[in-house]
Amino acid sequence: MLHLERVPDQVGYLVLTEDGAVVASGGELENNERVANVITGLVSLTSCVDPAAFPADEAFKRISVTYEDHSYVVCLSNKRLLVVKRRCVQSRPDAAVA
Repeated sequence: MLHLERVPDQVGYLVLTEDGAVVASGGELENNERVANVITGLVSLTSCVDPAAFPADEAFKRISVTYEDHSYVVCLSNKRLLVVKRRCVQSRPDAAVA
């Protein structure tokens, strides 16, 4: 079984089927159907991207959606969509190392 709870700075995860059904979940994303639907829609958009720029035989490896304080990382593995919500660790400019 996947150990998505071991991903550094992870605050939640989803494991989805290709059609968006939640197989496993945890943390802030536990049973979050809304995020599952948004991610599934985002992944389906990748097949509509300009084929001249991205050939059909070249599928995505990872999709990252980054916000100021967190990000979602989406990977396709073994016909499952793996989604991890990670906390963004920001270095403070006033915390200079002496």
